[in-house]
Amino acid sequence: MDLLKDFEAGKRPALARAISIVENQRTGFLDLLNRLYPRIGRAHRIGITGPPGAGKSTLTAALIAHYRSRGETVGVIAVDPTSPFTGGALLGDRIRMNDIAMDEGVFIRSMATRGSLGGLALTTKEVADVMDAFGFDRIIVETVGVGQSELDIAAAADTTVVVLVPESGDGIQAMKAGLMEAADLFVINKSDRPGADRLARDISTMLHFRSGQMLRNVPAHHGVDMKRIRARARGELLEPEPGADGAVAAWEIPVLKTIAETGEGVDALAAALERHRDWLNESGELSRRRRQRLTERVREEVARSVQRSVWVDRGGEAELERALPELEAGRLTPYEVAARILSG
Repeated sequence: MDLLKDFEAGKRPALARAISIVENQRTGFLDLLNRLYPRIGRAHRIGITGPPGAGKSTLTAALIAHYRSRGETVGVIAVDPTSPFTGGALLGDRIRMNDIAMDEGVFIRSMATRGSLGGLALTTKEVADVMDAFGFDRIIVETVGVGQSELDIAAAADTTVVVLVPESGDGIQAMKAGLMEAADLFVINKSDRPGADRLARDISTMLHFRSGQMLRNVPAHHGVDMKRIRARARGELLEPEPGADGAVAAWEIPVLKTIAETGEGVDALAAALERHRDWLNESGELSRRRRQRLTERVREEVARSVQRSVWVDRGGEAELERALPELEAGRLTPYEVAARILSG
């Protein structure tokens, strides 16, 4: 296959074509992913998430500049809202990163959400695999920016950065609905604005409360580590207890302050990302996360294949269309039609 030869030769047009095939699920996309799979696993996948207006694109551009100054290559997946007119991406992030898009060591791909509600496009993870196989050192995935609901990134990235700004409001409110669990690092961007220090303190306080560290020295039940109890309840693997022989201490989520427009604090952020990558490797957490990611990928592909089989290969769409008059008249229920489609 000429595409694979050009891809392995590092030709960017081949990368763009491969991503388009995968993103649009064109004929042969599964075969392409199967062929590329042995090449993945080297890149550090970084997720950048947070509410709209937090400066995620500016921070991403600053991180790219930092990595390029060290000679590292960077692939960027910028997930943009779906256009209500064309169904495509609005390309806002690519426009904002236009200055670095011409760098041969940087490849930026905008993707439309196409109705996906988790902050990522439907094939973001597969496109990240393609970039990984191409050989990028870092892959940065910037989510659409819908706020607290975009938690898919935690399952797609090795390291997740939650970006907030002082105007995000009450720091405690910002912790609701899973953002706390999604974050490996918190960044207060635009930290030259009033309220940055207070927000950083609020987040740090909440992190201590949630991990049980705040009350560790209080007698009786207040000294327990709730994070470990929740992990046991979910049947998850636990990190070793800090201080045990040969154990790696649990990751303490840092709260950093940046001014992305000027580059202030970006070096500290990059250093924290590197520390987290080292911790992932040393603690075994990277392996655990990737196993979990692979498990979910298999489940997603099974669900996608079943849907294709039921609705397309076995004529489910046609059966539904035929049943609509009786459904509307009340002679059939949705459950009966669903059973008929599944049994057909």
